[in-house]
Amino acid sequence: MQSSSSGLRFLVAESEPPDAREERRESVGRSSGETYLAILKRLAPGATCDWVKPADADEALPSGVSLADYDAVFLSGSPLSLYEETPEVRRSIAFMGAVFASGTPSFGSCAGLQLATVAAGGTVRPNQSSTEAGFARRIVPTEMGRSHPLLRGRPAAFDAPSIHTDEVEALPKGATLIAFNRSTLVQAAEIRFEGGTFWGVQYHPEIGLDEVTGALRRQADDLVDAGLARSRRDVEDQADLVEALHREPTRRDLAWRLGLDDQVTDDDKRQIEIRNFIETIVHETQARRR
Repeated sequence: MQSSSSGLRFLVAESEPPDAREERRESVGRSSGETYLAILKRLAPGATCDWVKPADADEALPSGVSLADYDAVFLSGSPLSLYEETPEVRRSIAFMGAVFASGTPSFGSCAGLQLATVAAGGTVRPNQSSTEAGFARRIVPTEMGRSHPLLRGRPAAFDAPSIHTDEVEALPKGATLIAFNRSTLVQAAEIRFEGGTFWGVQYHPEIGLDEVTGALRRQADDLVDAGLARSRRDVEDQADLVEALHREPTRRDLAWRLGLDDQVTDDDKRQIEIRNFIETIVHETQARRR
């Protein structure tokens, strides 16, 4: 998609609270919303991208613009736990409800999937299995997911960057489960609610290996507490390997040691869900509206 991207208008919604946003910037140089802005610039050259932070108090859309004026909304990851009654959570859920009501298609990763789930009547809970830290392994499509355009181009099983402490407990009524693995029941889903359509994944197609490295280091103590590592040094050693592969993604020895393939190391393959979303539902919506 190249020339057809011109004229598209996207909104990136980042629900990271200010302290988490700054911690992530200090770690990897960008917030989760800024990561999405960079990816969309690459995948949809010529598109206009706005940025909003719905968890923040007094945050608003650009003057004179409504959600219905956008061709798509992209929801980033966030440390918010959506089963907690906090002002940040309430504001984020209200925003997602407005996105659905606007009819503008949306895509989200990690907390983005969880946010759409809760806004449409589903539930989220703390992880019940072991934490997916760094990568989600052996993600497989459901029977419905095998023909769903979200996963077009993915193999029968694949890995993806992932780190999360919460998961979808129950999808909303009428939602479609697209992919899962042994650790997480809902790895990808489509949710239709109040005239809006959301495609989302629990993993992170938008982040690079440098951001995986940063996440591991930021959460090192939690990973030790979860029994995934015996010490912070163990986490640092794993992060060093991931960082080295980020610098040299064609190094087969590093990929072998980490158990990864080009579904993770190749940017185009890793980001395929975002591209599929733009090339199908976004352009279909744009054509229908205009």
